Amino acid sequence: MAAANALLQRGVEARVYEQTPALTEVGAGVALAPNGLRALRGFGFGEAVARWGSTWEDARYFRSDGTEIGPMLPEYVEQMGFHRADLLDLLARDLPRDVIHTGSRCVGFDQDGEQAKVAFSSGEVIAADVVVGADGIHSTLQGYVTPPAAPLFSGTMAYRGVMPSAAVGWPAGAVRNWLGFSKHFLVYPVRGGELLNYVAFVPTDEEMKESWSAAGDPAALAAEYAGWDPVVEGIISKVETTFRWGLYDREPLPRWTNGRLTLLGDAAHPMLPHAGQGANQAIEDALALGVLLGEASPRTAPRLLRAYESLRRERTARVQRLARARGTMKESASDDLSTGELARATDAVDHGAWLREYDVEAEALAVVSR
Repeated sequence: MAAANALLQRGVEARVYEQTPALTEVGAGVALAPNGLRALRGFGFGEAVARWGSTWEDARYFRSDGTEIGPMLPEYVEQMGFHRADLLDLLARDLPRDVIHTGSRCVGFDQDGEQAKVAFSSGEVIAADVVVGADGIHSTLQGYVTPPAAPLFSGTMAYRGVMPSAAVGWPAGAVRNWLGFSKHFLVYPVRGGELLNYVAFVPTDEEMKESWSAAGDPAALAAEYAGWDPVVEGIISKVETTFRWGLYDREPLPRWTNGRLTLLGDAAHPMLPHAGQGANQAIEDALALGVLLGEASPRTAPRLLRAYESLRRERTARVQRLARARGTMKESASDDLSTGELARATDAVDHGAWLREYDVEAEALAVVSR
């Protein structure tokens, strides 16, 4: 959806083909960091970001017993929580009606020197100058770019969901991440503070499908965190419906592009959630692609897709590795973790200025100028 906005704003005709029957309120919260927020504002969505986002004003780590460890972010770093449905609506609301085609599951791809074609399960075949595979970690189109490799299971799953912030009297702007041995429990506000998003990370031997919508058991969630900080137990006691989410990533792909086909988001670089960068990197991809294809003709499009890959592949691979490292740090935490130990561990895998101060539009324009 972000790619469609980026392309249309630069005069490039775009269509979105989505396999689900309708765009619905599925999933829970996503975190947007300064790099993602900068890109969204560059799209002209500043007012909607202010309306639907929830600023992280007081973000802190705690031990499982409720004693404080230290801050999660430097005070000057802007971070916001969004409900995934609100972010999707923000990206969809200004698109022309004929842009989004739901119920379109991709089953095949072909190309020649002049055009690319995508086949859908309905029997429809569409032709285009460029095809962008933004079809997730289980991407069908990835197999037409590079030999497919199975996603890698992290050994961790997450329970996730949302509830009214008022149900637990949650302070405005507060973010908390409780760290215990092999587990952590993260909460942050979304939808302008109206809702509270929780994500509970636990180890598991069960390799479940990576999914935003697989049903979980609130009683099993409560059992995992029995004896933790009463604040954690209080939040879990209000959970009526929860979803289970298997955490997977991949090794960085050797290539993203084949002729007129390229990849974007999780189809190109699925990452664990521990750096809070999945949505941010997909939005960066989209803006970079828009800037570069805004300069393309049907003849030059394949060359500019290769430039897009060159701009994005190394950076996203670094973020994938960062997400793994931060997950290892959090999941190896113990209840006697000191503030100093956490600071040293966090510094060792800090998502610092190279990540949050990155201006993808400026970097893509620099590629164009060269």
